[in-house]
Amino acid sequence: MKERQASAKGVRDAARRVAAEVTQTPLLPLDHRGRRIWIKAECLQRGGSFKLRGATNRLMRLSDAERARGVVAFSSGNHAQGVALAARRLGIAAAVVMPADAPAVKVEATRAAGAEILFYDRERESREAIGARLAAERGATLVPSFDDVDVIEGQGSVGVEIAAQLGGVPEMVLVPCGGGGLSAGIALALPGSDVIIVEPEGWDDMTRSLAGGAIVPVDEPAPPTRCDALQTKRVSPRTFGALQVADARGVAVSEAEVAAAMAFAFRHLRLVAEPGGAAALAALLAGRVEAPDGLVVVVSGGNVDPKLYAEIIKG
Repeated sequence: MKERQASAKGVRDAARRVAAEVTQTPLLPLDHRGRRIWIKAECLQRGGSFKLRGATNRLMRLSDAERARGVVAFSSGNHAQGVALAARRLGIAAAVVMPADAPAVKVEATRAAGAEILFYDRERESREAIGARLAAERGATLVPSFDDVDVIEGQGSVGVEIAAQLGGVPEMVLVPCGGGGLSAGIALALPGSDVIIVEPEGWDDMTRSLAGGAIVPVDEPAPPTRCDALQTKRVSPRTFGALQVADARGVAVSEAEVAAAMAFAFRHLRLVAEPGGAAALAALLAGRVEAPDGLVVVVSGGNVDPKLYAEIIKG
């Protein structure tokens, strides 16, 4: 039997399915260099990021028997919170594998949402292997952060909202990218848009994969980055394939450009954006793309260590 693929129809169905469980986040206007830009403030989503959308769609499609056995996820924090919040809402037990160096604000929020947390060493252990083993031992359902059809389609509900809020499809969308679940979902939701994915320098494996026509991993040793939400060392065929079909392309931004975007979001948009969440805005402000009128920039998420945030805002 042929495996189901993420589709535009699947995204529309997912958007209807999760509508009552997620926040319709605002589309904020920004005048930039003589053009009207729109900021999709997904950092205002419950849990601080778009991850709630994919997690909710995946968990809502579980059978009663699957719900009774619980779910397992692996995440540096935003997907962890999305799964924890969705699971609590649906009465499902959730366990999350998180890196030992995950930001404390993300760990605390995940625990507060009722999830069990298991830590691992990002440098020496594989979160995928740990998650798979734990799910097998417990008979639980593994909920990946991006490499899953239901997760991609749920995350694509961001694009459905954008089209509804604008009354049409924007010419271009800038999207922060880790594993590519959000950008793949948006590409499916907005087939007429030019989708530009944005990654941190040195972690731009999706950008290089799209440019070369085949999946390549992050070059080792990978540089340190504050964009913990975008630290994916290899993207999946599902997300890469959807973006490749959409003729998406990518750009990379520096740590300094990300910090400048976080400060800009605070001062001019009154938005709290974590480093990974500010990546797409950083690409706009740094002139990494030629921005057309009506460009949409996705800002997500908003979970940042308070001390780090204060230092960045202070400059």
